Amino acid sequence: MLRGRVDHPLSELGWQQMHQAARGIESGTAWTEIVSSPLQRCRAFAEQLAQAREIPLQVEPHWQEIDYGDWDGLPLHQWREVAAEQFREFRQDLSKLAPPGGEAYLPFRDRVLAALQALAEKPDGSHILLVTHGGVMRVVLPTVLGMPLNRTNPLQIPFACLSRIELLVEEGKLTNSFVFHNKGMA
Repeated sequence: MLRGRVDHPLSELGWQQMHQAARGIESGTAWTEIVSSPLQRCRAFAEQLAQAREIPLQVEPHWQEIDYGDWDGLPLHQWREVAAEQFREFRQDLSKLAPPGGEAYLPFRDRVLAALQALAEKPDGSHILLVTHGGVMRVVLPTVLGMPLNRTNPLQIPFACLSRIELLVEEGKLTNSFVFHNKGMA
């Protein structure tokens, strides 16, 4: 299913996957804050974890998944039929994604990168857990890795994927480094 802003809760399997990912984090990890998408498939887990760890939670709309508009909620096979021409173009060039009634890819990318910049400007020593979506991570990780816009297909981002990056702002310029991806997952 094409899940953008469709606000389904986590399934039982989804909860298991999120808990498995959380176990992949070193015990005693001292987050200073959890930041989450407002969509309940992220927010519910973030709320539970923030309460259990007694740390602040910030729910931030900029970390929402892309808005697929009229396509949101369509089974993938149906979406490929309904949007066949754009789907073919999109597979070659991500910038061609422009769902009717939704959010085009380039403004989505810009929204996510602005949110990433805002995280980088948190006080020194911040250690933030971000609970967000696969489409968002398809912007963040390739940016950190320096991958070209249309060469990100080899990057696999499964459900409940745990990745870590480090952000640093020096003299107003954001630099980042990739620490790990999909840790603790089978």
